[in-house]
Amino acid sequence: MDIERARFNMVEQQIRTWEVLDQGVLDLLYVVRREEFVPPSHRLLAFSDLEIPLTKSGDASETMLAPKMEARVLQEVAPKRSDRVLVIGAGSGYLMALLAACAREVVSVEINPLLKETAENNLRRGGVQNARIFAGDGAKGWTDTEAFDVIVIAGSLPILPDEFPNALRDGGRLFAVVGDAPVMSARLITRLPGNAFNAIDLFETVLAPLRNARQPKRFTL
Repeated sequence: MDIERARFNMVEQQIRTWEVLDQGVLDLLYVVRREEFVPPSHRLLAFSDLEIPLTKSGDASETMLAPKMEARVLQEVAPKRSDRVLVIGAGSGYLMALLAACAREVVSVEINPLLKETAENNLRRGGVQNARIFAGDGAKGWTDTEAFDVIVIAGSLPILPDEFPNALRDGGRLFAVVGDAPVMSARLITRLPGNAFNAIDLFETVLAPLRNARQPKRFTL
């Protein structure tokens, strides 16, 4: 496979056509080598428009986001060099690496010990020094001593716990996919001064839920 041709096609045919037009984002996709974060057994699919499995079990919640989703996330949260970023679900570490290339610090929480180790190894090989991963369940929020400028939730949630937007600094941005299949919305929430929030539904999509995601109350007759 011609790696660079495949990368070019991914950017031009998948990502640009999905309304990702920020040149900084597009340029970064040529710098951070996606194929180096993909499991060896799936490396030929590194630039394909699909969610790549990260574990042998085939658990739908343990996949890499599709390339166009990763790029769209990056464009929407628009990380800055001074930003502190939280990622719920480390996955392969690739999304963390993209964010780390733009931000001051990236912190992630990963529930699967094997994925945590794999992501740490991938980040180390990629020379990413401003990212770290904690073992834990971040589906209902993550407590830290310092607020975040950006939060990305790399799995869907039936409902969005208040703990996530409350962990943002003023001006901070949160990306989450909220809802139940087959109707989910990619949502961008911005924290405003005075403990106010602005929420925009960006597009409809379907994404595997985070493990142990909080469920809404169900009423039965």
